[in-house]
Amino acid sequence: MTRKLFGTDGIRGRANDLPMTAEIALKVAMASAAVLRRGDHRHRVVIGKDTRLSGYLFEPALAAGFVSMGFDVTMVGPLPTPAVAMLTRSYRADLGVMISASHNPYEDNGIKLFGADGYKLSDAIELEIESKIENGVGNGLGNGLAHAKQLGRAQRLDDAPGRYAEYVKSSFPKRRSLEGVKIVIDCANGAAYKVAPRVLFELGAEVIPIAVTPNGTNINEHCGAVAPEAMQEAVVLHGADLGIALDGDADRLILADERGRRIDGDQIMALIANCWADAGLLTGGGVVATVMSNLGLERHLEARGLKLARTAVGDRYVVERMRAEGFNIGGEQSGHLVLSDYATTGDGLLAALQVLAAIVAQGKPASEVLHVFDPLPQVLKNVRFDGVPPLERADVKSAIAEVEALLDGHGRVLVRKSGTEKLIRVMAEGDDRPTVEQAVDRICDVIRAGDAPAASAA
Repeated sequence: MTRKLFGTDGIRGRANDLPMTAEIALKVAMASAAVLRRGDHRHRVVIGKDTRLSGYLFEPALAAGFVSMGFDVTMVGPLPTPAVAMLTRSYRADLGVMISASHNPYEDNGIKLFGADGYKLSDAIELEIESKIENGVGNGLGNGLAHAKQLGRAQRLDDAPGRYAEYVKSSFPKRRSLEGVKIVIDCANGAAYKVAPRVLFELGAEVIPIAVTPNGTNINEHCGAVAPEAMQEAVVLHGADLGIALDGDADRLILADERGRRIDGDQIMALIANCWADAGLLTGGGVVATVMSNLGLERHLEARGLKLARTAVGDRYVVERMRAEGFNIGGEQSGHLVLSDYATTGDGLLAALQVLAAIVAQGKPASEVLHVFDPLPQVLKNVRFDGVPPLERADVKSAIAEVEALLDGHGRVLVRKSGTEKLIRVMAEGDDRPTVEQAVDRICDVIRAGDAPAASAA
């Protein structure tokens, strides 16, 4: 069966338009309950959301679907995605649901599902849920509807933010404090707008919060991890020691040092890996990252006798590799950091605390602590196409082979199709920037030349 609803990170789309409608949300809840029902105990589900206006549309629809199947529903309101994963385990729930489109604009929304263990559901289970929906409520689900006396109950839980805050704080070394550390925290007008500044303040920091006034339509708007410029400027303006920018559901982060310079996920992974390796805490013999991570990270780890295990793009694939091979650090250059000693999914706030612990321990400015390796020049361009899928064309394959030969031993090339748009993403990196730029342009030119009609690079 071909996946129609679920992508690499749940279901996502324009709010109130297929597949992100209240009707689909209702059916997803009912189908999920039918698939994940185990035994005759009273089943529970935790539902969280970010600050999008459309959360008011999907939260009651999901709750109604679960209640109709006899599941008790606990709604925790706006909280980060990793908080929902954590609370699912903490409450011994059978399922966790996060209503969020992560870093997308407010017009979009999504549904992410977590199992009782706090991990995102497998492809196989998502396909089973889709099959239930496709069979129709009357056929596939009707037999699972609860009798009137067995309907579920729904409640809101006020102490959920406090539980998550205490959990995240427990990851920070107990003998250390953030007293005297000034931090700018950009919450993207999203799910962490209350809890993130609270955690940093309670650990002793002087906190300068920005993008903490959500109105339903300003999530990720010129702020957060996708647009960290405001955070970088605030760091310089206030003379802060570190800047932290989270995305809309706070499962990723981008940092800025005291000079306002942007720090990506590769440097953060390298720093945490070094600290954990020195403390004897690193497992798996290295780090898991995607094919997009800089070659400089790989060389740095190799110099330390550690390995970089690469996966396809997407934190789902990172987590799968971590679980399969025993790694406890994984992530993406974009700022998704998974620290499995503490969390089952990306957690921007938790990762930031590990960085802050290193800064406090070393007593050095962030610019020194977070410059772990020199990244190689990396160039990424997108080419839109309309005709035959370019990666199937002989001329494109030949151009890629030509570039690979050019970079052999001095870099690498990655050409892949976007999972959401008709775009080919062309990335190359190597020791010499002009050579890297030449390599990328060569492949882009061939893709455009053979497309009908031709499309321009984005």
